[in-house]
Amino acid sequence: MAIGIIIVLIILVIVFIILYNRLVVLKNRVDNAWHQIDVQLKRRYDLIPNLVKTVKGYAGHEKEVFTKVTNARSQAVSAGAVGEQAKAENMLTGTLRSLFAVAENYPDLKANQNFLMLQEELAGTESKIAFSRQFYNDSVMSYNTATQAFPGNIMASMFSFGPREYFETEDVAREPVKVDFNAGGQENKS
Repeated sequence: MAIGIIIVLIILVIVFIILYNRLVVLKNRVDNAWHQIDVQLKRRYDLIPNLVKTVKGYAGHEKEVFTKVTNARSQAVSAGAVGEQAKAENMLTGTLRSLFAVAENYPDLKANQNFLMLQEELAGTESKIAFSRQFYNDSVMSYNTATQAFPGNIMASMFSFGPREYFETEDVAREPVKVDFNAGGQENKS
């Protein structure tokens, strides 16, 4: 009888260790996924001043647009929590749309190699941000499921593994930033 109790206790300890380690792995995966988003957002932030400077050279009188882009970038750089970051990114995306709308009015700017290179880099970065956001949200879903499903919810409450927030965009920013202009000045429809 004593051996049976010892075996049950050993099994319970092993299950406890496995559940705890699984939650730790999922938590770390969410943290890593967030850092990947952060890397891509920083790359985006680094491209924006060069883009604004290039557009400013052709459309210097569009100061309001430049100010909005600069302010939106500053807010995005200083955003903290996931929800705050998502809100700031939505605002930045909207101001970038304004900047590219201004660029459409300047054929010389659209032909500028530096501008075209920045557009291409920004388009690539936007794709990486979308992929990183998807990976992050998938990681959050796995983590939240593990912390809410039985018996993980017991372990999660014992060790303060709280739910994580998804990185969501608002309805206004659901479309990607348009950064591709053809020679005719019309948007490409894809």
